[in-house]
Amino acid sequence: MATKHPHQDADPVASPPPPPSRRPRGFASASASSRAPARRSGEREKERTKLRERHRRSITSRMLAGLRQHGNFPLPARADMNDVLAALARAAGWTVHPDGTTFRSSSLSQPLLPPPAQFGAFQAASVETPAFTSHLNSYVIGTPLDSQVSGLLTDDSLSLSPSSLDSVVVAEQSIKNENYGNSSSANSLSCMDSHQLMRASAVWAGDYTRTPYIPVYASLSMGIINNYCQLVDPEAVRTELRHLKSLNVDGVVVDCWWGIVEAWTPQKYEWSGYRDLFGIIKEFKLKVQVVLSFHGSGECGSGDVLISLPRWVMEIAQENQDIFFTDRVGRRNTECLSWGIDKERVLRGRTGIEVYFDFMRSFHMEFRSLSEEGLISAIEIGLGASGELRYPSCPEKMGWRYPGIGEFQCYDRYMQKNLRQAAFTRGHLFWARGPDNAGYYNSRSHETGFFCDGGDYDSYYGRFFLNWYSGILIDHVDQVLSLATLAFDGAVIMVKIPSMYWWYRTASHAAELTAGYYNPTNRDGYSPVFKMLKKHSVILKVVCYGPEYKVQENNEAFADPEGLTWQVMNAAWDQGLSISVESALPCLDNEMYPLILDTAKPRNDPDRHHVSFFAYRQQNPFLLQGNVCFSELETFVKCMHGEATQNFVD
Repeated sequence: MATKHPHQDADPVASPPPPPSRRPRGFASASASSRAPARRSGEREKERTKLRERHRRSITSRMLAGLRQHGNFPLPARADMNDVLAALARAAGWTVHPDGTTFRSSSLSQPLLPPPAQFGAFQAASVETPAFTSHLNSYVIGTPLDSQVSGLLTDDSLSLSPSSLDSVVVAEQSIKNENYGNSSSANSLSCMDSHQLMRASAVWAGDYTRTPYIPVYASLSMGIINNYCQLVDPEAVRTELRHLKSLNVDGVVVDCWWGIVEAWTPQKYEWSGYRDLFGIIKEFKLKVQVVLSFHGSGECGSGDVLISLPRWVMEIAQENQDIFFTDRVGRRNTECLSWGIDKERVLRGRTGIEVYFDFMRSFHMEFRSLSEEGLISAIEIGLGASGELRYPSCPEKMGWRYPGIGEFQCYDRYMQKNLRQAAFTRGHLFWARGPDNAGYYNSRSHETGFFCDGGDYDSYYGRFFLNWYSGILIDHVDQVLSLATLAFDGAVIMVKIPSMYWWYRTASHAAELTAGYYNPTNRDGYSPVFKMLKKHSVILKVVCYGPEYKVQENNEAFADPEGLTWQVMNAAWDQGLSISVESALPCLDNEMYPLILDTAKPRNDPDRHHVSFFAYRQQNPFLLQGNVCFSELETFVKCMHGEATQNFVD
């Protein structure tokens, strides 16, 4: 009788019959009878899960932003909850290793020493108060660092607010980071540099003496030069400069308008008015920051001057309106030229980039001697609407009013051609279009299908379009600055970026997206721009807003100017950029001075960052008010120069 191999298939005849099928019961029966509805329910649940996850990420992003802004926690740009826990643990006095090992800082050092008598009644207070500063100084002199930290981080200190906790942490880090090696009496504040101690105590007390010197510039009104490039009233200019000199400002900001200098004929430049103006400024030994303005202005200066683009450009536009930025319904914005013609020879045989370069080169040849003498300290290049690096997404003459989200400006012939090429390269030619659900100039984020939470801005098409849209901005700044560096040959160059702070506390950041900054909550839209600015070694100019722009409860615009300024300045410093600050309004508000000082000279910054320049807008009515705000502004300038204490009278 033959034997079977263990792995040989069994004889089908001899195989036992299969067990009878059992009727499903309970939940299994219900599932079998309703599989299609269950699948649909599962899909809906997946969508709800996605929405919950997006909401969770949005909340996490705001929490991280708050910790960075208000607590100065050193969180990386892409921080996760592990980073947050580690930062909080370190703030509470724990040691956290990269592998996650966590223990109290004192567990591997000498035993805890009892705190001195003056710390017996220690109260939870920020080290920024003078009382606590005196306790800190009396305690740490000659005391080992381990004992200092243990005494500072008592159980009571764990109940401090994040800002107060951060003050303690910064005080601890400032002691430890002086590279003194071990825990001995040498590791004390008495061995720190005297200048560092004086500077730290000055900032804590609101005293800005011995802080970095920040030059202060005042913007001159644009009406001092008329449309024929003539200086309107030299004596009025002298009066204004005399007033500024009495305030001890370092210089003035002067706009040089493309529409005035090259107004009538291509490549024929008229600089006579600016030559006279610079000569008067030189008499007062003030410096000049020049703004090369390649845009028009609908505002009127003191001479009722309406500044437009050059006349010959407007003549070209009569036959080819696609040289201007265009919105979705075909309306043209004549404030500045479209970036779509940067490489198109549509301006009497020149491209847009060549027109800008010829203007910059003409300025340099005309005023080279003033630059060599040091009269011209910096040159700001206008790169878009209002001289800022942005699309003209919020034009008031098109009906836009705050806090509208604005509209994408990519519908001229040349931008559409570029979009089609990008879509073809990507392999999705049907993406060669602008969003059709992005609303209008005065829409709100939640009213649109593109910008609402979970909207199309985060879809495959939305990410493609926004990457292309912001990429055009980055390409434009790269080309212009490449030629600016060549034209000015070593001069200090500045670029101004906008502050699109409304809708910043939403997931999409709609106002920033339409302006060309791809900066939703799940993406850093400023670092790519700043990397390009760093490539050309320029100074970044940011706008600072007054207290009236602070976030209010139930703010329908979800605005956060402070949060945006914090993100921009830290992203710039991370890229190694220098920063200058410009006030959005004339410096007439006493509440605005401390805000600007805190922005220009951040407190408790372990890297001791500060801005390079400060410029404020000035209006002629201010000059006519005499000494009404003279003393406050004079004190503010002295604080910027590191020569006075902060003492503003309401």
